[in-house]
Amino acid sequence: MKVEVVPHNPQWKNAFKVESKQIAKAIGENIITIHHIGSTAISTIYAKPIIDFLVEVSDLALVDERNTEMEALGYEAMGEFGIKNRRYFRKHNLLGIRTHHVHIFEVNSPEVKRHLAFRDYLIAYPQVAWEYSALKRKLAQKYPEDIEGYMDGKDRFIKDIEKKAVKWYGDR
Repeated sequence: MKVEVVPHNPQWKNAFKVESKQIAKAIGENIITIHHIGSTAISTIYAKPIIDFLVEVSDLALVDERNTEMEALGYEAMGEFGIKNRRYFRKHNLLGIRTHHVHIFEVNSPEVKRHLAFRDYLIAYPQVAWEYSALKRKLAQKYPEDIEGYMDGKDRFIKDIEKKAVKWYGDR
């Protein structure tokens, strides 16, 4: 997978809104809310041009019954895909380039808090967001064809910030 990080695109916000409506229809009444997460949700940083959705549902088991509806939107159902109690979907464009990630958790999952805390912390602390953005750009240059190398390079930074962010998020 080619690793590319680009400046923030203001169109990502609208693309999130449009796709959220489609995801909501596909998943149905089980949905509590849909959040825009990941770097495309943070207007001050570079990002891989992949929109991340964090969907909270009442009952995770019911999501599996809606795989066909998600597949009709072009998503590939990946099950838990390495994170317990998650349902993960990914979507590619006609050129085979990944464009969307959908992470689904039950409402009040610690994973929801972790993702929202990280996003909100980076928005609240622009200097930390800038450091993250600079790291991502450096890693994308170092690992232009190695997504694992890129992800591994971000891992320590993300874990350090997540700890601070979750505490900060809980203290608000």
